[in-house]
Amino acid sequence: MGEWAHGLFGCCDDLGACFMVTFVPCVPFGQNMEAAGLSSCIVGAIIFFLPLLDIICWFKLRGAIRDQHGIEGSLLGDLLSICFCGWCAMIQETQQCKLSPQGGMARA
Repeated sequence: MGEWAHGLFGCCDDLGACFMVTFVPCVPFGQNMEAAGLSSCIVGAIIFFLPLLDIICWFKLRGAIRDQHGIEGSLLGDLLSICFCGWCAMIQETQQCKLSPQGGMARA
């Protein structure tokens, strides 16, 4: 099994992703949902604003990204990352979704 391309605290590795997650988090959340094949970008962005549903989808999203990229992890690890370092987790997911499972660029 592999690892995340960027660490949980590698927030500044991609300043564009850091900026987007900080100021308009619904956009990268929607893009990540689409990249993971869970929904369209628009639906994912709307889900971000729905309490409880957003957290459930976020867990599913992080698990789907891990599965697509062969990353080790668990639901407990996802829970801790999302609850205690949410923005860092979303930036990490955004950085990972920019890579295809083969290592090439999936989206800009």
